[in-house]
Amino acid sequence: MSEGPARPDDFLTALRARSAAAARRIVFPEATEGRVLDAVATIVREDLARPVLIGPEAELRAGLEARHLPDTSAGLGIELRDPSDPALVAETRNYISGRRAHRDDSPEALDHMARDPLMQAGTMVATGQADGAVAGCVRTTADVVRAALVTIGLDDGFETLSSSFYMVFGAEHAVGPSVLTFTDAGVVPNPSPDQLAEIAHAAAVARGRVVGDEARVAFLSYSTAGSAEGPTVTAVRAALDLFRARAPEIAADGELQGDAALSVGVASRKAPDSVVAGQANVLVFPDLDAANIAYKLVQQLGGAVALGPILQGLSRPFNDLSRGAGAGDIVEVACITALMATHASEGAGSEAG
Repeated sequence: MSEGPARPDDFLTALRARSAAAARRIVFPEATEGRVLDAVATIVREDLARPVLIGPEAELRAGLEARHLPDTSAGLGIELRDPSDPALVAETRNYISGRRAHRDDSPEALDHMARDPLMQAGTMVATGQADGAVAGCVRTTADVVRAALVTIGLDDGFETLSSSFYMVFGAEHAVGPSVLTFTDAGVVPNPSPDQLAEIAHAAAVARGRVVGDEARVAFLSYSTAGSAEGPTVTAVRAALDLFRARAPEIAADGELQGDAALSVGVASRKAPDSVVAGQANVLVFPDLDAANIAYKLVQQLGGAVALGPILQGLSRPFNDLSRGAGAGDIVEVACITALMATHASEGAGSEAG
């Protein structure tokens, strides 16, 4: 169950309030980065979460002092972890070696992973020492995804790690105040129908936890209700059938063009019998090209705030950031991570990737 809907016209404010109420421990493995420290300063001052920072302790303390957060023992709720700490390295190595026993990793490979702050952060989340992790403003999405799969693993019922962007529009925008989920815009290049159905399911579940409303899923295409034919149209139709079998309780339809999915007027002409046309809030793109191009165009030309890529399908949250993320973006993704952690399944996840 969700914690109650956040008003779309005040989504970011509501997001912070709900995160503060959750009081989750969020680990930041790129904590020496100035943008992360700026975000942590906001998180602490607004009491949005309990930050765990991974980095050389002297450098972290200097960064915190520069932001007028000089004493981590003064009730600020900040925990510092040095990535070279032998205890942290040993704990991470032991955990990873146990999960990857079937991989026959060399000692050198395990040592390398154990000293990686991303792997250390994932291990902390997987073992319950933290509730979620946020990284990616320095490291690549590929690095973040690998660390999440190695340490946390996929949730029960999922075989694909995917992502969503939450596109936030203000009341002054032509579409009005709203939050749209774009998936998958960051991970899976050419999803099969099975993967597309799973991506849609993961996005719908995540939306309920993050936004707090009921998902209305539209499988997008250049065709609406049989207006055109082609291999990708056929794949989208198959994905919808698989999704309906997988999650019959979630409203979904396809194939729909973007205007039919979002415009009530267009939907009344193109898909009058659709249960979601004109009111979709989860847009499932047929491939990574379409989704990534769409979210960047909507962000740059449409003025939407783009939050993500939020990784979905994991048993516990480990979320990615754009390397162009600012401090405010990091704060919002940390809040999303806190809400996802509130609903995370128990246990350390499935087999390592």
